[in-house]
Amino acid sequence: MKIDTLFYDKSQWDFDSSHIENKGETSIVFIFGDSDVLASGKCFDGIKQQYPNAHIVGASTSGTILGPEITTHSIVATAVQFEKGAIAISTIDFSVDDDIEALSKRLVDQLPVDDLKHIFVLSDGLNINGSELVRGINKAGHGITVSGGMAGDSDRFQDTWIVADEPAKQFRIVAVGFYGGDFSITTGCHSGWASFGANRVVTKSTANVLYELDHQPALDLYKKYLGEFAKDLPHSGMRFPLSIKEHDEAGEVIRTLLGIDEESKSITFAGDIPEGYIACLMKPDIDLLIDGAGVAAEEIINVNSNSALGLVVSCVGRRVVMQQIVEDELEAIEDILGNNVQLTGFYSYGEIAPFQDDLLQCQLHNQTMTLTAIYEK
Repeated sequence: MKIDTLFYDKSQWDFDSSHIENKGETSIVFIFGDSDVLASGKCFDGIKQQYPNAHIVGASTSGTILGPEITTHSIVATAVQFEKGAIAISTIDFSVDDDIEALSKRLVDQLPVDDLKHIFVLSDGLNINGSELVRGINKAGHGITVSGGMAGDSDRFQDTWIVADEPAKQFRIVAVGFYGGDFSITTGCHSGWASFGANRVVTKSTANVLYELDHQPALDLYKKYLGEFAKDLPHSGMRFPLSIKEHDEAGEVIRTLLGIDEESKSITFAGDIPEGYIACLMKPDIDLLIDGAGVAAEEIINVNSNSALGLVVSCVGRRVVMQQIVEDELEAIEDILGNNVQLTGFYSYGEIAPFQDDLLQCQLHNQTMTLTAIYEK
């Protein structure tokens, strides 16, 4: 595996390093960065000229990851030449009225099945229900792992963009299929939030809108526990997500608070909150969050010391909470994986990864560190 890293600033690309001698043999280029710059399309044209035969995929971000740092460059591209493995992509555009579950199943079904080892999905981050997205992916049922994330837009929550072999577009989903027996691809995910308060049962909800916990109005209960932070809702809700799980033995997923409704006493989250699930309020513990990133890295299988690719998708909420020390979680990952694994990725509006005890069912996460490590044997 050979990897090039490029930076885009002031309307031009600059190389940080160049290891791919024959650019025409590049397999794929991942491109992540500022939504306004990505939307302009100029950065895509330069990459396509440099790597004419490569698939080019990427997303707008709420922070662009390169190595153990959040880069200050407006766009970062990571070009990868695999020695034996192959790549295919599938793309679907959607509207707000479409059946996302059916479309995301079709997205995966469009990929060739023979020798498929892993799928990495990138999606518009604002105009789609991420829970429906992963349900459709899981319905495709190809018996392989799936990971990925939902595009970001800094902390503005206005426009998110996806690149899929053409200049960036909104209302788009792209799936990258990795093919070949020489690939070794594993995933890891962990949140690291601290729980507070009692476990409660979701007694009334509709999709991603929570009305009642233990038959009590959800918003009233949240305000009770948040104390002085309650006056700053919904913004302060970024610091107090909700963990949910189907039953006591199930893995928990984190849901970020997006909005509140004083009239109905309801809370809207960035993912479905099914009735009957067990829920618990969470609060930030910086040490636990950083340790959680390390736990995610420890789930990765270290195949060899050759150059490898690490796709990192973490949550904008973690960046908001950790602020200037957020890079500590990236350093924790590099310390465990080693500097032969080139980290690239972004802070997102939703993360996609499976739990270790059920690798063939991906989950929608919020406020969670997720990793996908790609080695060639």
